[in-house]
Amino acid sequence: MQSTQSTRSTAMRIDDLDVYQRTIDDSFVPLRLTPAKTDGFSATLTAAGADGVVFTEVASSAQLVERTEEGIERGGDGYYKVSLILAGSSILIQDGREVVMRPGDISFYDTSRPYSLLFDERFRNLIMMFPKDRLELPPQLTDSLTAVSLGEHHPIAGAVASFIAEASPQLEGLSDLARTKLAHSSLELLSTMFSAVLDVEGAARSPREALLHKIYAYIGANLASPTLSPGSIAATHYISTRHLHALFHEAGTTVSAWIKERRLERCRMDLIDPALSHRGIAAIATGWGFVDAAHFSRIFRAAYGVSPSELRQG
Repeated sequence: MQSTQSTRSTAMRIDDLDVYQRTIDDSFVPLRLTPAKTDGFSATLTAAGADGVVFTEVASSAQLVERTEEGIERGGDGYYKVSLILAGSSILIQDGREVVMRPGDISFYDTSRPYSLLFDERFRNLIMMFPKDRLELPPQLTDSLTAVSLGEHHPIAGAVASFIAEASPQLEGLSDLARTKLAHSSLELLSTMFSAVLDVEGAARSPREALLHKIYAYIGANLASPTLSPGSIAATHYISTRHLHALFHEAGTTVSAWIKERRLERCRMDLIDPALSHRGIAAIATGWGFVDAAHFSRIFRAAYGVSPSELRQG
């Protein structure tokens, strides 16, 4: 289970390359850093987060940042990163694609595969990192969005970039619960942006990918309905249930598992939402399509390691 605790803003100035390497590994995932020059190197990291979503601003000298196969083997492959350049410029490379990022540009990359970030001058970069399962889109759709200029694909990217840039500095002055709400809002905006970009690119995707996108969007919009099922999903999209199951099998999951995981995550977010503290656990479960409270409690503990009541008390 991802931590539900908030992280107070911390700022750290670093002039030693070895310390910087260790701090970057601890703050993100194992990376290989190569500074443009060792003399006069300096960096400042400021981080804050909540509920597994971490915002880190890095202000540093020119450098090359690489996520290598060796680094992936050391861990940290379960995350997505969203990068927003605040000053300077960089080149992001992943999955055979390359994008030049300038102030205000926002891009997306995956820690489970190699990537490179080249900063050829002093820079400020704001990184939002979060577990993959917090994004309500499957990898086979988001894979097409790594190392591309999201702003060029849809104007909503600019609004999301502005929100993230404004939200991150505010985390320090907020309560733990308020920071959690802000982190959740950031994730919801990112999901909206990715869906909008995928809609625009629909013509460029295969009919199979376009159908999957529609199905995932439909499931997300109807999670609260207790009648949501493979049969109802297939009928809505004019395909057989066998075809539907085949699509999800290719994605490495099942229809029922995907629905269950999304519903559990919605319940988890509601349980730690201070605005819903008056609402009973059973009501929250029912509101997201779970009709048996005892069954809900069992599968919730299996997924997150604590019961719904323990999560709320903690």
